[in-house]
Amino acid sequence: MARYNKTFELSIHDVDLIEEALRARSRELCKMRRALSDENPANMESVSVIEADQRENEELLGRLHNQKIFYRPGATPYVSG
Repeated sequence: MARYNKTFELSIHDVDLIEEALRARSRELCKMRRALSDENPANMESVSVIEADQRENEELLGRLHNQKIFYRPGATPYVSG
C-alpha cells in the first residue's frame, strides 16, 4: 500500500514559486467571481464553488506562512523600523 511522504526538501525559492502560483490563482478566481453577477440566480452555484476555492487557497497560503521561521536576534531586544 502506498504511503504519503511526510518529509519534503523544498528550497526557499521553491516555496516562493508555490506562493506566487497560489497568489496568481487567487487573482484568477477573483476575476472569475467578479465576472459572475450576483443578480443572476443561475450563477449562484458557480459563485459558491469559486468562493470555496478562494477560501481553500487562502487557508493554504496561511499554513505556508505559519511554517516560516522569521529571523529575530536572540541576544538583544528586537526593535523594528
